[in-house]
Amino acid sequence: MGNAVLHSIHVHPVKAFRSTSLQEVEVEPWGLAGDRRWVLIDDGGKVVTQREQPRLALAAAEILSGGGLRLSAENREPVTVAVPVTETVGTTTVEIFGDKVEAVLADAAAHDWCSRYVGADVRLAHMDDPAVRRPVDPEFALPGDTVSFADGYPLLVTTLGSLDALNSLIARGDRAAEGPVPMSRFRPNVVISGTDAWAEDGWSRIAIGDVTFRVTKMCGRCIVTTTDQDTARRGKEPLRTLARHRRFGGKAMFGQNLVPENRGSVRVGDPVTVLERPAR
Repeated sequence: MGNAVLHSIHVHPVKAFRSTSLQEVEVEPWGLAGDRRWVLIDDGGKVVTQREQPRLALAAAEILSGGGLRLSAENREPVTVAVPVTETVGTTTVEIFGDKVEAVLADAAAHDWCSRYVGADVRLAHMDDPAVRRPVDPEFALPGDTVSFADGYPLLVTTLGSLDALNSLIARGDRAAEGPVPMSRFRPNVVISGTDAWAEDGWSRIAIGDVTFRVTKMCGRCIVTTTDQDTARRGKEPLRTLARHRRFGGKAMFGQNLVPENRGSVRVGDPVTVLERPAR
């Protein structure tokens, strides 16, 4: 894997909104700087994602100086959202995949903009202190590991080699018109080029530039992968083909979850090195 490099970097300032591509980013213990620190919740406090609202793929969130946001979408006036002050606003309980997490609600203008966009009553919440708010699943983590509002782990890595292999499998199926699918369907944080297909199955620890990561477990995929990130329309692929060819433990898998071992910066073009492989 001597030619493996970091091909692209992606952050999602608001969980489920359109991703933002970067050339360089800081790696924090709980994920990439600015990734999924904000989330939409319904009136019961449950997180709202593209699973329920595929139109969220078409909404954009730009990170502003100081950590605030500028939310925008086609045919809508953008809105600026300041980082809410915990000491002033207090916290509210957010439920994300069974976890109960304290977060801080944004202002009424942000709630109104988001509610009008999705056509349902939602609120925008911010994770004020990711160092303590949400532990990673202890079965796959070390004490003190935390995560933002990502599905479960600080980072998701995918490879172009595996995407090419998947698209070849889709093309051989009976619904080839739905392929090829782009990498955006998988909403990764870091994408690596220069590896063989499914090479990531054999990693347990890697380095990207000067930052090292534990490779914790494969990423189980859901209906979001069938959502076109440019149109919000849904189909059958790639979930259908993954379920046939990449099914492990009852789940369709694509990509690997990562936990950073140190802080640092990663940039497009950084070399990627496999430091450890699983014991056979």
